[in-house]
Amino acid sequence: MGSHRRLAPSGFARGAGAAAGFVSLAAAVLGAVPAAAAPHDDTRAEVDRLYEEAEKATEAYNKAEERTDALRRQVGTAQDAVARQQERINTMRDALGSLAGAQYRAGGLDPSLALLLSADPEDYLDKASVLDRISTHQAGELRELQQAMRDLARDRAEAARKLGELEKARKAVAAHKKTVEKKLAKARRLLNTLPDDRREAYGRASRSDRSELPGTPAASAASAASARAAAAFAAARSALGRPYIWGANGPGGFDCSGLTQWSYAQAGVALPRTSQEQRYAGRQIPLSEARPGDLVAYRDDASHIGMYAGNGQVIHAPYPGAPVRYDPVGMMPVSSVTRV
Repeated sequence: MGSHRRLAPSGFARGAGAAAGFVSLAAAVLGAVPAAAAPHDDTRAEVDRLYEEAEKATEAYNKAEERTDALRRQVGTAQDAVARQQERINTMRDALGSLAGAQYRAGGLDPSLALLLSADPEDYLDKASVLDRISTHQAGELRELQQAMRDLARDRAEAARKLGELEKARKAVAAHKKTVEKKLAKARRLLNTLPDDRREAYGRASRSDRSELPGTPAASAASAASARAAAAFAAARSALGRPYIWGANGPGGFDCSGLTQWSYAQAGVALPRTSQEQRYAGRQIPLSEARPGDLVAYRDDASHIGMYAGNGQVIHAPYPGAPVRYDPVGMMPVSSVTRV
């Protein structure tokens, strides 16, 4: 019986084995590249998420700030009403005080007038019997004063209510501000963990603040749907390169809705402050019909907004660290296009 010994590998076999080993090693090394890159990709995805959440909080901050401004004006109006009513009451008291003085010099002070000039005549004024002691003219003046005092009490209550709402609104503004700052700080810390080349390349390659680069819109706004849209588009173009500053509406810096609000203000059009409100500031049209100056809102909640610039691009304020610039209109899901 022959023996079944394992033959020694030939030179070819040894080479093939070495090659196979090299291929396996290369595959292992190449396979490790995505795994090594994955943490960076995860970091960029997390930064994107934080910027998106910060932008939503920024729009909530803008809405709360707008509400605070409105309440501040309402409080001022209510306080003015209180002051006017108090002045009217003081004038009426002075007039009735003169009447009381005349009655006293004539031989006595009418009890109803004496009570009126005391600290709290309201209870006595509510009693009909008082009207038996005074003339018809005096009764009319007393009724008028009584109504004025009730109006004053109402105005004071309204002013107090508005002040309470204002305080709540201020707290909401502070809370949203804190949320934005926390998310932006976390995003900055994450960005700083990326290698320099990846951090510098964080902005999409298609983005630019230079209008002369290929693919950017022509300088003319003649294709805008209206003269005001053309003027707003020209204003937005003039803001290219200015910094993103959350909560800002120009002229030195902008957040997304601040840029569109400021741009239309230069055209004499008052837009609401937030992107959610701006999406309803005109007639909604299909994206296929968009022309320069139209507003393009993004995401289902319209938490980001830009201005259509033609050639499939928008001008917008992207996020902190990125200037006002052109970007592809499809950079994120479009929720609506509004023609102001």
